[in-house]
Amino acid sequence: MRRWRKALLGTAAGLAVLAGGAWAYRTDIALALVRQRSKVEVAANRPVPWQQGPAEAAVPVSERPPNIVFILFDDLGMNDLSTFGGGVAGGRVPTPNIDRLAAEGAILTQAYAGNATCSPSRAQLMTGRYATRTGFEFTPTPPGFARVVSMAWGQMQPDRPAIEYHAADDAAAPPFAEQGLPPQEVTIAEVLKAKGYHTVHIGKWHLGNAPKFLPNAQGFDESLNMDGMLHLPEDSPQVVNAHVDFDPIDRFLWASAHFVTSYNGGAKFAPGGYLADYWTDQSLAVIEANRNRPFFLYLAHWGVHSPLQATRADYEAVGDIGPHRLRVYGAMIRALDRSVGRIMAKLEEAGLAENTLVVISSDNGAPGYVGLDGLNAPFRGGKGTFFEGGIRVPMFARWPARIPAGAQIALPVGQVDLMPTFAAAAGAPLPQGRVIDGRSLLPALTGTGPALSPDTPLFWGSGYYRAVRSGDWKLQVNGKQNKTWLFNLAADPTERRNLAASEPARRAALEKLLAAHEAGRRPVLYGSTFDTPVSIDTTLAQPYARGEEFIYWPN
Repeated sequence: MRRWRKALLGTAAGLAVLAGGAWAYRTDIALALVRQRSKVEVAANRPVPWQQGPAEAAVPVSERPPNIVFILFDDLGMNDLSTFGGGVAGGRVPTPNIDRLAAEGAILTQAYAGNATCSPSRAQLMTGRYATRTGFEFTPTPPGFARVVSMAWGQMQPDRPAIEYHAADDAAAPPFAEQGLPPQEVTIAEVLKAKGYHTVHIGKWHLGNAPKFLPNAQGFDESLNMDGMLHLPEDSPQVVNAHVDFDPIDRFLWASAHFVTSYNGGAKFAPGGYLADYWTDQSLAVIEANRNRPFFLYLAHWGVHSPLQATRADYEAVGDIGPHRLRVYGAMIRALDRSVGRIMAKLEEAGLAENTLVVISSDNGAPGYVGLDGLNAPFRGGKGTFFEGGIRVPMFARWPARIPAGAQIALPVGQVDLMPTFAAAAGAPLPQGRVIDGRSLLPALTGTGPALSPDTPLFWGSGYYRAVRSGDWKLQVNGKQNKTWLFNLAADPTERRNLAASEPARRAALEKLLAAHEAGRRPVLYGSTFDTPVSIDTTLAQPYARGEEFIYWPN
C-alpha cells in the first residue's frame, strides 16, 4: 500500500488520482477527524449522590408551596401524541400516560415554543425573556459541525439549494463551551431557590458547557447533565439504531456522539441505561429525596432527538411499523410516555401529586431531516421554520389542588410565559431591575384572577428570519429571501393562504409590532455559522422538486 502511494505521488497523474479520491471522500475524511477529536474518557456508571432533604416534613404538603416538575421533550411533534387524536404511525403508538396527565389538568391548545430550534427556546423558558434582551439567538454548534454538515449536504442532497457556510463567523465565534446563557441572566431556578426550593436539573442543558454557564451556576442545586448525544452505546445489545443516511446532521451526530453524563460538573461517567429510563430513574430518586420540602425538578429529555435509538424491548413492543426509522421513532415515544407515567406514579405514591404542578412541553416541533411524514400534522413546516409545525408545541399543566381537570385553554401562550407562571405558583417575586417578557398563566390555568388578553403579541426571531403573532394574525418575514407570509390562524390554522399581498393594512400593523420589538435590542452573543434551506411541506427523505417552497434558517 505504501509503495503504491509512493509511486502515485511520483507522477502528476498519480497526484491527480489521490487528490480526486480525497475530494470524493472529503466528507468521510472530515467525519473521521471529528470522530478522532471527539474522543473522551468515560468512567463506569456510578450512583448519583443526590442530596437528601429532611427526614420529616416541617409542614403538611398541602400547606407549603407546590412542588414544580417541568418535563421538556426534544423535537417532539404535535402529532407524536395520541392526546390530540393522532400519534405515531396513525395512532399505533399511543401515549396513555401523557394523555391521562393532560386530561387531569389543562391543555393549552395554542401553545408555542420560544424558538424553532432548541437552545434559544431553552434560554427563553429559563429566563422569561426574548433573545432581543438576552442576545441568545442562535443554537450553539460543536466544533466542525457547520463546516462538515455544509460539505456533506452538497454530496448527500445535491439537488437542493445549498447550505451556505459562514467560515469567518465560525472562526470568530467563541469556543463551543463558551456559547452560553449570560450568567447575569436570572433563571427560574434562581428565583425558586431564593424562595426556598431545592432545584434539580436532569438531562439536556445546551446553554453553555463552561463552568460559569452550567446549571449549578444558573440556580440549580444539583445537575445530572447530558454530556453526550447517544441514548445508548451504538453497539449495546439492548439498542436498536436507525441511521438516517440522507441527513448530514445525523452523520455528524453519530461521528461525534458519546454515551456519557456528569453530576454537578464532575467527572464523566456512563449513564445507567437507556437515557429516557435512566433520567426517569434519577428523577424518582430526586422526588424521594425531597418529598419533605418544596422542590423544582427540570427533566429535560433527549428524546426524540436524533440519533434515533430505542431499546430492543420498546422496538418489539410497538410492532411491525415501517419504515425502520419510524418504528425506532415510535419506540422512543413509548419510552417518553413511560417516563411520564412513572413520575406521576411516584408523586402519587409519595403523597405529593395533589400539590405538585407538572408541566409538559417540547422545545420545538419535529424536524423534517429525520424523513418521517406527519409528525407535525396538521401543521405546515417543522423544526427550523416559524410555520406552526416548527413552533406549535404540546403544553399540558396538571396541579389537582388548583387546576380543574379537563380544562382546554385556547389562549395563545408561549414558553416565555413559563418562568413567571412557575414563580407565581411558588409565590416567588420576579427578579427586580430587568424586564420579564412573559406573563403568568395562573389566571388562565386556575380560572381565577383577571383574564389574559389573547392579543398580547408573541415574537420569534433567528437572525434575518422573524415572526410575530397578535390575536389570530401571524406574520413571518425572511429578509434573506425577501419573503413575507401573513396568515389568519382562526380561518386558516394550517397556513395555506398567504394574505401578505391582499391585507396590506394588517401586514403593516404586524410589521410595526416587529419593528418595535427589535428596537433597542441587545446584539447577538455570537453570529450564525451557516444558513440551511428547510422545506416547508416535504421531508428530507423526499426528492426535492424544483420550485417547492422552503425557507433559509440561520443556525
